[in-house]
Amino acid sequence: MKIIKKPWGQEEIIEINQHYMLKRLTMLKDHRCSLQYHDLKKETIYVLKGILEISYGIDKNQLETKNFCKGENFTIFPRTIHRMKGVETCVYLECSTPHLEDVIRLNDDYNRITK
Repeated sequence: MKIIKKPWGQEEIIEINQHYMLKRLTMLKDHRCSLQYHDLKKETIYVLKGILEISYGIDKNQLETKNFCKGENFTIFPRTIHRMKGVETCVYLECSTPHLEDVIRLNDDYNRITK
């Protein structure tokens, strides 16, 4: 298992192969990942503990926001703009297609912008 430290927490890559990727992520309270989208990657989020806020939509200025708790899941389709935030420190699984470099950042609290 490979652990990647992030400014908002960490990712643990559990499995990656030609068909899918499975990660366990920890999102710290009041931290959030980039506002981003993927051209090809489809991902499903499954919350293991804590409360995870997901904002999503097709227009970055009109995103819908929902909170997800333990046992709840959400699928993000390609080209959907999205961002995850820890309402409280949370742990969740992300199962996705294996497109590792398919991240287009629109906004980032840690200055990691790609577009």
